[in-house]
Amino acid sequence: MQKMTNLLNQQLDALLENETDIVSNMANASALLNQSLEQINWVGFYRYVKNHNELILGPFQGNVACMHIKNGDGVCGTAFTDRHPLRVPDVHQFAGHIACDANSKSEIVIPLYKQEIPIGVLDIDSPVLNRFSEDDERMLSEFGSVFLKHVALS
Repeated sequence: MQKMTNLLNQQLDALLENETDIVSNMANASALLNQSLEQINWVGFYRYVKNHNELILGPFQGNVACMHIKNGDGVCGTAFTDRHPLRVPDVHQFAGHIACDANSKSEIVIPLYKQEIPIGVLDIDSPVLNRFSEDDERMLSEFGSVFLKHVALS
């Protein structure tokens, strides 16, 4: 797992080098994860938009998705508000789960903050129950850190 983590982070770092546009970086990061991870059916970003005070759909790979998520709602909004990664082995058992794709059975969300400034979340769904492990959480948290290195704060 550590080799995969290092390789994935090196690929992301190289892919985003000298690019500061957050939407472009989210698009390529989600494509890289979609190519690299097994047993997933959705991977992408929700951006925090301050003037809306909610998460708004960003670049992703997968089926159509919910476009607006209020802070604290669903898995994404909860992870974002709590500022901690959230692994859900069975989304149907998560109170307040927002079902965008009935085929999704488990989910992991990595909140993204840079210097205490809210950026959004990285969200990944799987059609397999209990798909995401502690190792996945560590790997994706590191991936999020590499991604944030390439986010320019305005």
